[in-house]
Amino acid sequence: MRQSRNVLVFLLLLTILPSPCWAQFGKYVSIPAGSEADHQLSAISAATDAAQKLQLIDEFAKAHSVGDLAIVADEQYVNYYLESKQYDKAFEYGDKLFALDPDNFSNAVNMVRAANEKGDVERLFGYGEKAGGIIQRYKSMPAPSGTSPNAWIQQKADKLSGIKENEDYVEQSLFNMSNQQKEPAKRSDLLVRFSKIFPDSPNAERAMTMAAFGYQQAQSRAKMVEVANGVLAKDPDNIGILLLLADDYSEKDEQLDKAEGYAKKAAALCETVKKPEGVSDADWQNQNSLQKGLALSALGEVNLQKKQNAQAVEALTKAAPLLKSNATSYARNQYRLGFAYLNLKKLPEAKQALTEAASVDSPYRGPAQEKLKGLGTAKTAVKKAS
Repeated sequence: MRQSRNVLVFLLLLTILPSPCWAQFGKYVSIPAGSEADHQLSAISAATDAAQKLQLIDEFAKAHSVGDLAIVADEQYVNYYLESKQYDKAFEYGDKLFALDPDNFSNAVNMVRAANEKGDVERLFGYGEKAGGIIQRYKSMPAPSGTSPNAWIQQKADKLSGIKENEDYVEQSLFNMSNQQKEPAKRSDLLVRFSKIFPDSPNAERAMTMAAFGYQQAQSRAKMVEVANGVLAKDPDNIGILLLLADDYSEKDEQLDKAEGYAKKAAALCETVKKPEGVSDADWQNQNSLQKGLALSALGEVNLQKKQNAQAVEALTKAAPLLKSNATSYARNQYRLGFAYLNLKKLPEAKQALTEAASVDSPYRGPAQEKLKGLGTAKTAVKKAS
């Protein structure tokens, strides 16, 4: 018996799994040894001239235009056009193959490869969704009649392990393509789409976290808040997302109690979070200090919005040395601190903080300089302007 699947692991699994569960990753087409079809496929495989190989495939397809052997014919076309980098023709026959065999996982992998090599984003994600759907449908299948639950769990685990390398290829292709998008909104849309295709992937939460920050960069606040809250629902200790929401809510003067809670929680987590593998001690120290500084700065902004100016000064003063590695964050913190001091009618301290905000190259340099110009006539408390 021979079988014309491209992925070697399928051939290996054939000796392990009975045909009822084998069929769930595509139809199993058996070809008797010595049959006409077997001889035709051997000739196709042996052909080294491209034109001759295509002619032999055409003859095979004409002889087997109906039935399961039509699946094999379309597979031959996909392989031929993929190897010759004629991607549009590969897509044409890959779609025909899906019409005959919707759960053909090897076809999904081949289509992802074609779309990946061509750089076709929409096709890449469309075929990636097909691959993910095949896997998710298989995972949710109940045990076939006569198969014990434990045996079925083991069979599924074995089979999923057998396609893991190809699944990883599909997953990484989609994740990489998402990150290559220059437009933040498009990048975030694809990252969200990725996490839905591979909900069980270790990269799913990372993709959603990146998407939330991308939506912030794209100034798509509604999507940012929605995605960020979705991440927190699954991982309440995600420091990056806690900081993102604390900063957003405090800046917009919304849900200040929630913003305060998020900022305090992020600051506390910075004291206990473990250094990830592969990150140097110096880089980790810088990252952790910056995150704690951002948490304290967001807390100071909450205090400002609540008119708790003494508490704001305390939080913002603690944040300042932690933020010096990031010019924009440091300048914003000192700009906030300047207003906190003004509200407390401490003019020298306010001038000092605003001078520090104006001393670094950031979007806060101009506003800080303008504020400093008018401070000579300031006689009353100044309310912070967002």
